[in-house]
Amino acid sequence: MPIELTTEILLEGLAFPESPRWHDDRLWFSDMHARQVMSVGADGVAAVEFAVDQQPSGLGWLPDGRMLVVSMHDRRLLRRDPRELSVVAELGDMAPFHCNDMVVDQLGRAYIGNFGFDFLAGVPVQTTVLILVTPDGHKRIVAEDMLFPNGSVITPDGRTLIIAESYARRLTAFTISPDGSLTERRVWAQLHGASADGICLDAEGAIWVASPVSAEVLRVREGGAITHRIPIATQGIACMLGGVDRRTLFVLSAPLVGPEASLAQRLGRIETVHVDIPGAGLP
Repeated sequence: MPIELTTEILLEGLAFPESPRWHDDRLWFSDMHARQVMSVGADGVAAVEFAVDQQPSGLGWLPDGRMLVVSMHDRRLLRRDPRELSVVAELGDMAPFHCNDMVVDQLGRAYIGNFGFDFLAGVPVQTTVLILVTPDGHKRIVAEDMLFPNGSVITPDGRTLIIAESYARRLTAFTISPDGSLTERRVWAQLHGASADGICLDAEGAIWVASPVSAEVLRVREGGAITHRIPIATQGIACMLGGVDRRTLFVLSAPLVGPEASLAQRLGRIETVHVDIPGAGLP
């Protein structure tokens, strides 16, 4: 039986927290429906870092320390320069609907997912693509036939990308070629009775995955064995291993409702729990 863990609340009153990243001793995240990128310390003191008018999602950093952020509705990758947000790449000609999460590798290459269809409007499920953007703004499609590519990680050796396909309820792995291309697609884990949103990797090669459908966060080994389970009061949206020793698991949750309801309810929150195995890889 999986081990069940209990969390403590770190931060409440958020609209829809997503895409957590541990960076410079703080947890950075997008409060998507509030259109803000925020950070919070281990003491629970939060700060609004900057606004993204078209709704922020995936976060990452270039090797020189500049920050990248996905702008969802206008389907752009933005870079945070000293005085403004600059457009790195326009993705609307490749992404059929809103862009969402991403992972940035050690060379600054960003792997960016997108919804593929308007699920809130009840549009039938459609497959979509995964887009690679290099630091100079060059873009190309590196995977097709993806079912809502979402949270993603890169292993410490930089050779494997694992991504959550939310509507397929699975984690899918690719081998990363030197030029950033993806090959050897395979199912890393099929999730039964759960779904896959934001994910993070630990030093034993297991993945923590947020499951909105089953309102929990799971620790999953390759092949699908579940070792740990964390029940969530609403829907688990994303998770990240951070803290001084990367043994603090940050769990982000919120009801799966539209922007207006999220802003009115403010039920999004961040919880924490200490785990034995530290985080590894990217992000």
